[in-house]
Amino acid sequence: MDQEVKPWARLALIFPGQGSQYVGMGHRLSQVSKAARDIFQRADRVLDRNLSKLCWEGPADELESTANQQPASFVTSMAWLEALRERFAVSGRKFDPHLFAGHSMGEFTAAVAAGSLDFEEGLLLVAERGRLMGEAGTENPGGMASILGLPEAKVLEICAEASKEGYVGLANANCDGQSVISGYLKPLTTAIELAEKAKARKVVRLPISIGSHSPLMAKASDGMNALLQKMHIRDPHRPLVGNVNADLLTTGPQVYSELRDQLTHGVLWQKSIEKMRDEGADMFIEVGPGNVLTKLVRRIDYEINSISISDDYEGLLSDRWQLVEGAAR
Repeated sequence: MDQEVKPWARLALIFPGQGSQYVGMGHRLSQVSKAARDIFQRADRVLDRNLSKLCWEGPADELESTANQQPASFVTSMAWLEALRERFAVSGRKFDPHLFAGHSMGEFTAAVAAGSLDFEEGLLLVAERGRLMGEAGTENPGGMASILGLPEAKVLEICAEASKEGYVGLANANCDGQSVISGYLKPLTTAIELAEKAKARKVVRLPISIGSHSPLMAKASDGMNALLQKMHIRDPHRPLVGNVNADLLTTGPQVYSELRDQLTHGVLWQKSIEKMRDEGADMFIEVGPGNVLTKLVRRIDYEINSISISDDYEGLLSDRWQLVEGAAR
């Protein structure tokens, strides 16, 4: 490993959102971890459908639909979390992360991990979130685009200019030089053209037909609020750092407000990671499919220890596990 873990490292768990899914995720893990297998089985019972088979076997186009991506990624991340807890218990070490955060949909996983929601509550919320976002995309079509190589201030300037034709704005402030914009199709197209003229290193229209983290999601946000009001959202046992303002969330009402507002507000990911670092976290573990967040953390601060737990349980038991285990306090 190229990273050395300090003996005083404080764990921060980060959970990916929509877009990290792939066919086969969690399959090997479920074969070797009873705790992970139980999570997939519970999810199938709660949703009354074979979500685990969709995660493990696809087909890809069905897994990639907004309504399926979100619960599938949530469940896979939770399976990995329970596998981590299982492994720490076997080793006799205490597993007590210092902070939690999730990117977009991953905030719901973080809320469950921190104890503000039960697994079943989180799963029902995420499944409804995916359904409502799909409906909002049909009724109010939009899109998103990734812009690389421009400072955030320039991206905001571009969005302000393009918004003369309708809303387009900053959806994800992921790290310096990496932003995602979201909005109606016409102003989004204009913003893409303006970014290209401004010499962005790369501009990519994302393969998605919804304007997530924008006012286009207002109806979906209202629907989520109606369901959130029925949930008993508890104080987290350790703080979360929210997407909306990159603030510490330490009470149930704060977590409720974050989950209510996140669909129509941007994801301040860089500020969230910096906040966690400033609060003492110096070992970040991405729990779930893929390694997108790990790469972002390293771009935000290359001195932070950051690893992803991909679908490779044997790897977790060897060098990667030693890195994680070494950060336990």
